[in-house]
This record gives sequence, structure tokens and C-alpha cells, in this order.
Amino acid sequence: MAKIRQDHDEQIRWQVEWQAGDNALGEAMSTPELSKFEQMKANGELPSPKGAALAIVRLTQRDDVSLADLASAIKADPAFVGRLIKSANGASAGLRRPVASIQEALTVLGLPAVRGLALGFSLISSHRSGNCRNFDYGQYWSRSLVRALALQAIVLRTHHLAAEEAFCLGLLSNIGDLALATLYPEEFSRILAETESSPRTVQLSRERAAFVLDSNALTAAMLRDWGMPPPFVAVVGFADRPENAAFAEGSRQSNMLQSLLLASYIADVCMAHESARRSMVPQLYMLGSRLSLDSETITQLCDQVVANWHEWGALLSVDAAVLPPFEELSKPPAPPKVVSAVDPEQEMPEQHNMRILVVDDDASMRAVLAALLSRAGHEVFVASNGRQAFEMALDLRPQIMIADWMMPEMDGIELTVALRQTRIGRAVYIILLTGLEDDTRLVEAFEAGADDFISKPLKPRVLEARLRAGQRVVLLQQEIERDRTDIQRFAAELAVTNRRLQEMAQTDSLTGMPNRRYAMDRLQQEWAESVRTGRSLACLVVDLDGFKGINDNNGHDIGDAALRLASTAMKNALRANDVVCRTGGDEFLAICPDTALDAALVCAERVRAAVAAARIPLPGGELGMTVSIGVAVREADMANPDALVKVADQGVYQAKAEGRDRYVAVQGPLRLVSK
Repeated sequence: MAKIRQDHDEQIRWQVEWQAGDNALGEAMSTPELSKFEQMKANGELPSPKGAALAIVRLTQRDDVSLADLASAIKADPAFVGRLIKSANGASAGLRRPVASIQEALTVLGLPAVRGLALGFSLISSHRSGNCRNFDYGQYWSRSLVRALALQAIVLRTHHLAAEEAFCLGLLSNIGDLALATLYPEEFSRILAETESSPRTVQLSRERAAFVLDSNALTAAMLRDWGMPPPFVAVVGFADRPENAAFAEGSRQSNMLQSLLLASYIADVCMAHESARRSMVPQLYMLGSRLSLDSETITQLCDQVVANWHEWGALLSVDAAVLPPFEELSKPPAPPKVVSAVDPEQEMPEQHNMRILVVDDDASMRAVLAALLSRAGHEVFVASNGRQAFEMALDLRPQIMIADWMMPEMDGIELTVALRQTRIGRAVYIILLTGLEDDTRLVEAFEAGADDFISKPLKPRVLEARLRAGQRVVLLQQEIERDRTDIQRFAAELAVTNRRLQEMAQTDSLTGMPNRRYAMDRLQQEWAESVRTGRSLACLVVDLDGFKGINDNNGHDIGDAALRLASTAMKNALRANDVVCRTGGDEFLAICPDTALDAALVCAERVRAAVAAARIPLPGGELGMTVSIGVAVREADMANPDALVKVADQGVYQAKAEGRDRYVAVQGPLRLVSK
């Protein structure tokens, strides 16, 4: 009862979110805007897929399209084949073995993503240039590609959206700009020139005045017309005015909107002039924090996006800029290294090389300290006041800092307090130089975060001893950090191994198909989705006729070949959204989402005919096979997925009793197909 209640609540939440998406779209577009969009469609000049891409889009809109039909259409465009497989590998993100075939790519991506990719890649090929003078077509596609890759990388970490859908959404989320450049090249070019240095909202306002609807609303209308789910389209509709979105805090749509905003800003940083990128990084980190992504994660994510940008750019003939690592962009330019040439009378013995920052407003003291430390093999940097030292410390990340207590522009105590409030500064071993012997002041220094102090006048042997003590602490910290890194690496390797083991545990070793464990888990997922959305769900239980005789009369090697051949025939006969698994010796289960009884019967006939047409080569001829199939669909009074499979099993028993080589659905009127 609790499970039924949970499924019911989940269904209500999804329906509310779907309805909210429809409501948001309705609020985003007025009646005149909708009328204007219908006029644009009627003119036939809106950007749309061409050639093989158009065939792919039309096939994916059919309920009865099979995996083999779709694969055949895709093969007509070799360039799209390569892009599809690469996209499937990007969506899997190392969670499974690399995708190497069209069939595997279709299974990983699903029909909605394949449709979106066909749309996006076709538009890139057919709209690389145009008549709108001030619309930079190359920059538009480069920015769109970065946004697509960034959104995919973000959702792989946040799981607010499927990665394959995220790529399509990011690629097409500004398609309205391309549409206006195509429909109204002269007027749109003039608006772009007049609003070049203005905020995006100004451009949108000018577009509404000139064309009734702006590029943002046009994007939402086109995506909805192409079959994007309303919740996704509503997110795109508010991408340029997020403050107007009424999505509930923490809802999937709210998180999707924040993900799209972050992806768009990553694209802005990548496309910005190199002199402006560094100043944009704080805003980048702030947007990431709204999705609980820290600065280190954002840095790694952006570097990955840039690398993927170059790979995809070469594949699609789209320009990609050369960027430095984002960790460098997050830091101010490094100051020049200053090492004194003074040769003091006393030298320190050789020690582990440390990166040391010396801070003192006395030039002679800086020179003596720099000389002593550099002769000992350390890498020495110097600063003349606390403010300069603070900036250098965040940039250089010294392991030890020796700072004078009394300095202008932030003294040693103020510098210590400021550094201890930063993540980088907390790791620095700080030694204060002081001529004070007041115990109260020394306690103040330690409470501020100082690790040690050295009294003036400077004594080299005391400095040597203090540094050795500091080195022990620094080396211990480094060892702890190495251990932490090793643990993280081991944990990551263990996670990969566990995922591989899980994949092996869910795969039938003989046929390469999903096994019974996977079948039951997947059926449970599709059952829950069917309950939430109210969509139909069907399953086929398929049993090979006379399989024991095949084994007994021809040997187990022929029996194994029969199972492999039958599984391949079933897989090719079913549709792209269907899943077929081997659940026992000669028994298979096909799961058919969004499928009513009539459509399931059509699928069953395709499976029966495909297996009947298959032939097993034998030394003296060929051997044929037949199957008995039970068909069932979910009904409201069924308690769980087991009940659905049980009804399909009844159909198998009936098919066997009626003479085999047929399918039976015991729900409603009896349906049979004879030999």
C-alpha cells in the first residue's frame, strides 16, 4: 500500500510539473506572438532539418519505428553516424564501455535525443552563413556548441536532466536568433548594430517592437513545435529573464534553469576577449554555487568543456578558441620573482626546497633574508608591505611566509588574519619577525593565526632552527594531502570497477543482451513511470519452441547459435524504445514503454516473423526456429510488474496449446496468429 501511495504521489508531482511547464509557456507567449509564429511557419522559411536529417526526425515521430528502420536512415548520412556515436559516448561519460555502433548509440540516447541531434547538426550544416550582415554565424554556432557541451557536463554532475537531452537543449536554446537572422536579415542586422553594446534585454525589446515576438519567445515556440517537453521549453523561455520565472525553489525546473544559466555563462567566458575572461571568473563561481558546485569542480568542468569544444569543433567544422587552464584564469597575473644577490657571512645548510615569501618594508632586511634563504636552495619571493604580500600569497601559494610585524598598509597581524580567512592562506606556515618581547602581544600574534616568531635582530642559526620546525609541519601537510589524493584516486578507481562489475552482473554472457536481473529492474522503472504519467506499458514474454530438441539433436553449440540468432532477430524487429532481455534458458522478455495493446500485437508479429525467417546453418542444410509469444499491457487493477508478466505468461501457455509459432493476448478478445 505504501508503494502504491508513493507511485501515486510521484505521478501527481510529475503532472503538476508538466502542467506548470505548459502554463509557463502560455504566460511567456501572448496571442499575437502565437499568431506571428504560425505565420512564420506558414511561410516555410524557418530554419528546419534537410535531407537525411528530415527523414530521421520524421521516423522518430512515429510510434512503430523499429531500431533497424532508424539505423538504416541514419546510415544514409555518414557524417551524422560519427557525430551520433560521439554524442552517445559523451552521454555515457565513462559509465559503460565505449559505444561503437549505431544500434548501441540509439539505445544509449533514446529517440528524443536522436531527434534533437539530427535537428541541431542539420541546422549547423545548412546555416553556416547567411544574408544578415551583423549576425556572426560562425560565432553563433561556436557559442551554441560550448553551451551544449557545458550543459551536458553540468547535468552529469547534478543529475537534473539527462545528459543526452542537455546537449540538444544547449545547442538549440538560442535558435530564435538564427531564425530572425534568416527571416528578417536586414531588420535584424540593424537591431544588432544598434544594440551591440547594450544589455540583452534591450535587444529583446527592440525585437518585439519590430517583429511582434522576440528571439527568446521564438526559440521556445520552435522547440515546442519540434516536440521538446513543455517543462524543458519553459526553462528556455525564461533563460534571458530568469527573475520572471515562477519555478518552485529546488524544483527540477528551477535547477534546470540554473544549469542553463551557468552553461550560457561558461560559453560567454569562452567567447570573451582574453583580457576580459579573468574578471568574469567570480561570477562563474557564484552561478556554480547555486547548484552546489564548488570552485574546484567548476574549474575542472570548464577545462573539460574546452577540451571537448576543440574535439567537437573539428568534427563539425566550428571554430574553437584556445584558452589557458581555468585555474590560471582564477588567479591574478603572477608578479616577477625577486631574489637578492647579497652574499651574507653565514650560510644555512641545505634543506628541502621550500617556496618562501618574505615580507618586510625594510629593503636591507628583505635582501638579507632573501640571500640566506636562496643560498639554502629555497625559492624566494619578496613583498614590501602586507597588502602586496596578501595578493602575492593567493597567487604564489607559498609554503612558508616570513613577515615583519610592524609594516605600513596592513601589518603582520592584519596580514595573518586576512590570510587565515582564505582556503589558500590557511595552509601557509607563518613566521612573524618582531622586536617586541611583550608576552601579551605574542599571545595576540598566536591567536591571530601565526605559527611562530623570530626576534630581531635576526640570528641566522635561530632562523635555521625555526625554518626546520616549519618544514616539518609543511612536509607533514603535504604527506596528508598526498594521502588524501591517493584515497580519492582509489575511491574513483573502485567506483569504476564497481560500475563495470554491475554491468557484467546485468548482462547475459552468451547473447550479450541484458539478463533477468536487468529486466526486472528496468520493468520496475518503466512501471513506476507508467503509473506517474498514465502512459501505457506493454511486455512480451517470448519462448523458443522446441529448444530442447534443438540441443538434443544438434548439440549445445548449435543450441547456443540458435539463442544468439534469435536474440539478434528480436532486437532488430523491435522499436528503438523497446528493451529485450534474456530471462532464462530459452525465454526472453521484451519491455515496450508507451505501447497500447494494438501496438504491442504489431510488435509481437514482427518478432514472430523475424525469428521464423532466421536460419541456423548446419553441415547438411539449415535449421529454422519459431517462438510462442504472450502479450500483456498494464491495467489499473494490476498491483505490480509481476502481475503484468504473469498475464503475458498466460498468453505463452495459450500459444503453446494452440500449436506454437504464434502470439496470444489473453486480455480482451483472444488474438492469435497461425503459422
